[in-house]
Amino acid sequence: MFEINLWAILGAAVANVVLGMVWYHPKVFGSMWMRLANVSPETSARVNKQMPIRVFFGFLSSLIIAYVLANLGIILGIFDVIGAILDLAFSAWIGFVAPVLLGAVLWEGKSLKLYAINAGYWLVSLIVMSVVLLL
Repeated sequence: MFEINLWAILGAAVANVVLGMVWYHPKVFGSMWMRLANVSPETSARVNKQMPIRVFFGFLSSLIIAYVLANLGIILGIFDVIGAILDLAFSAWIGFVAPVLLGAVLWEGKSLKLYAINAGYWLVSLIVMSVVLLL
């Protein structure tokens, strides 16, 4: 990563959205996530009606994350997969994402299983996005 590659940022953002759709699919972690997050079928049906706008804003947030990761990769001089995984993705996850998500367990009474699903998603997502940014 030596300069901003807009195609790589776009690819990383798309990968993040696709991973989220798979990760939170009912046959993967979606059903358990809904139960642990107390999301009712009625709420889910209401959200599904607004899915295109939600996916759009999710994609925009993915673009922002990918752009920031790309900049951090340049600043840190990351140019290989191991660096992308450990120095960029894992460091961002352990330093920012994991502690912030832990607040839901500590202060909102959310379960550790819900934390594990969400934190696991972000760890995998940051790894995938960081590796895509190298391409």
